[in-house]
Amino acid sequence: MIHRLKEKPTMKLTLISSLFILVSLSSFAQEKRSRLIIETDSGNMVVELFNETPAHRDNFITLAKKGFYDGTSFHRVIENFMIQGGDPNSKEGAEGAPGGGGPGYTIPAEIHPELFHQKGALSAARKGDNVNPERESSGSQFYIVQGKKTSPTELKKFEDRLNFDHKNAISREFFSEPENAEYVTRIKTAQEEGNQDDIKAVMEEVSPLIDARFEKQEFSYSPEQIETYSSFGGTPFLDKQYTVFGQVVEGIDVIDKLASIKKNGESPVIPHRMTIKVVE
Repeated sequence: MIHRLKEKPTMKLTLISSLFILVSLSSFAQEKRSRLIIETDSGNMVVELFNETPAHRDNFITLAKKGFYDGTSFHRVIENFMIQGGDPNSKEGAEGAPGGGGPGYTIPAEIHPELFHQKGALSAARKGDNVNPERESSGSQFYIVQGKKTSPTELKKFEDRLNFDHKNAISREFFSEPENAEYVTRIKTAQEEGNQDDIKAVMEEVSPLIDARFEKQEFSYSPEQIETYSSFGGTPFLDKQYTVFGQVVEGIDVIDKLASIKKNGESPVIPHRMTIKVVE
């Protein structure tokens, strides 16, 4: 459990947190960003929406102006991870279980490596890769990152895992392309004949081709991201998998309050409802 901090340390933490937010957002400050306020019974959060994710930005603003989110709750809460809301099924008297609702559409992914899951990141929830390989976002559900601090050593492990998974995806894409069907045929024939030397020969031919594609897309955390994750916190294991479309810039302490509420599993015992308004 997160222990409630006394007044003065809380103020100090808020100032430090705000500094990291300002630093991490500075490189994206050329254009004015839309701001919205998320009002809760635990306090208010002000979020800025990224112009680099226009589809998610515009959709979030449209739903907020319609009052879509008003009366919904944070239906899924995992301490040291995130708080999730935006499901119309979480409204009082709504039919259907919270977690499966939405406006009836999805949004194409807008994943940018430079927009990452630091504490306070506003990100789009979505279905898993097994049923949603394009990683399209829910039309309304979102989560706000609480996370925890991650050392540079741990970040390197996440980086290696992301690159390993990505290289495997590039390999699958390579072998699925019609112009590379010859390699697939040769491998299948060699497997049927039990000829390991031929399999090795084919892989020696294609490996440089796959490596060339991978090198153009290899992921690495920037010095800014390493500093932010190690000093401020977040959930780096979600990077490059979900669309981050905004950031809490005021009220970062409210995330901790909501994350520490009493729960039955991941479901709050008492609903904590929200209202979202566009402020500028």
